[in-house]
Amino acid sequence: MQTSVKATYMRGGTSKGTFFNLTDLPERCQVAGSARDNFLLRVVGSPDPYGKQIDGLGNGSSSTSKVVILSKSDVAGHDVNYLFGQVAIDKAMIDWSGNCGNLTAAVGSFAIMNGLVSADKIPENGICEVKIWQQNIGKTIIAHVPIAGGQVKETGDFELDGVTFPASEVKIEFIDPVDSDGDMFPTGNLVDTLDVPDVGTFDVTLINAGIPTVFLRAKDLGFTGTELQKDINSNSEILAKLEKIRAYGAVKMGLISDIKEAETRQHTPKIAWVASPTDYVASSGKTVKASEINLLARAMSMGQLHHAMMGTASVAIGTAGTIVGTLVNEVAGGKALTEVRFGHPSGTLLVGGQSELVDGKWLARKVSMSRSARRLMTGEVWVPADSF
Repeated sequence: MQTSVKATYMRGGTSKGTFFNLTDLPERCQVAGSARDNFLLRVVGSPDPYGKQIDGLGNGSSSTSKVVILSKSDVAGHDVNYLFGQVAIDKAMIDWSGNCGNLTAAVGSFAIMNGLVSADKIPENGICEVKIWQQNIGKTIIAHVPIAGGQVKETGDFELDGVTFPASEVKIEFIDPVDSDGDMFPTGNLVDTLDVPDVGTFDVTLINAGIPTVFLRAKDLGFTGTELQKDINSNSEILAKLEKIRAYGAVKMGLISDIKEAETRQHTPKIAWVASPTDYVASSGKTVKASEINLLARAMSMGQLHHAMMGTASVAIGTAGTIVGTLVNEVAGGKALTEVRFGHPSGTLLVGGQSELVDGKWLARKVSMSRSARRLMTGEVWVPADSF
């Protein structure tokens, strides 16, 4: 027999995921553990050695193999608790170590539509400010959700590169976005040297903002910074090289103690490479001009080059890009900036960053960006009762 559970399938930014209200989950799945993980794995269709997730709601990419559990917040001053799971495609594993910045754009909308935000906060027309407690990293995010006629306004004319159709703009603010695992620059340096056996020695910026990220210069990897998915994801040698660099970067950041642990921590850290602006053709076929951007950025997600840019990695780019001395700021011209527009495989994105140096330590105050979100399906998801 099968068990049915209420669920909503939503797009947030350039990602898609299955959203649940915590109280709608089977009782044994309302707490962390194997029952919850097994249930969610079956929902998404993992593990799938074919890599397609045909027997689930995943679409065979890291951008769509995601789950979200929301609940009324028990943290003072917050409306909703947001727990994110990155589901591996070919392994029986859910990585709960970080946030998804893209799906954050859909959290406020879901919370309003499912009664998790007090009715007196929702205007008849205007903007509803939803204060989100991000449980994975213990941080505050504010979503500015547009409201029309007392309902979430999902359609509009805001265009987001990496998403085909326009929608209503949702402004997101990541408050004090440094991951609770440690300092913004875990080694205390803006640039470090990373030795990777049998691969090479690289200058890196190791930053813990939005999501732990290892930044390298594109040219040091033999890249240009204009790569598209087909240039990276079909090359097993390049993928293995990047994963090895990521693993050694994770050790240097203090996220793991041995590189073998990286196999079960695929969501964090991210590995990304940056380059100075140049003209390139995005995956949509449109030309991105060097004059339109401050830098080029490409990032890996769950072992594959992301088709656009992860929201959390965008936070890392915005933070590092506005701090003089990092590799990200270096390729952007090496000058003081309050925001950066970077070119990614699908187009461009503008991110604002506010950081300051206090007693020799960098503190990120806020990073902001605009995304969009839309409900794709509401109903029940069916899962074999013996699978969890």
